Amino acid sequence: MKVYLAGSVPKGDKEAKDFVDWRKNYTEAISKVVDNVELFDPNVFYALEGDSKGVAGADCWNIQQSDIVVINAEEKMGAGTAMEMVVAKYFTKPVITVLPKDTHHRKTNLHFEGKLVEDWIHPFIDTFSDVVIEDIKNFSVALDKVKDIQTKNIRIIDESIDYAKNLMGKT
Repeated sequence: MKVYLAGSVPKGDKEAKDFVDWRKNYTEAISKVVDNVELFDPNVFYALEGDSKGVAGADCWNIQQSDIVVINAEEKMGAGTAMEMVVAKYFTKPVITVLPKDTHHRKTNLHFEGKLVEDWIHPFIDTFSDVVIEDIKNFSVALDKVKDIQTKNIRIIDESIDYAKNLMGKT
């Protein structure tokens, strides 16, 4: 199985010195569940920085080659990670997002105009994820869920628009 790991990468050599490589934990957890896993790590294209089209193209190609995309949303996600979710849907790749409760993109018991949302997940993350888990240690559970559902594809954008228009009476 080929797995693409999407999430933060250090921006420059100075940031790289203090960067805690979350991918090691993810690699270990996934390897316990999947035999012969091949991991695609966008951090390997670090040397291409400065060549935006090269970096974006390499990341997109790796997503295209992957069987599944795992998103690290444990901390605030950047533009690159968000776009990787969209690219995954473009290629109809299952997206498993690791998003613990009470973090930047997931809040417990939020009130919006008097309505209680017990488990609020950022709408774009929720919409573009096929499965959301709180910890990478739950990867086996997520993998089982992915096998039982139809993977969302880029049509999720049109479906979301139609759904919202219907809610607003704009059909």
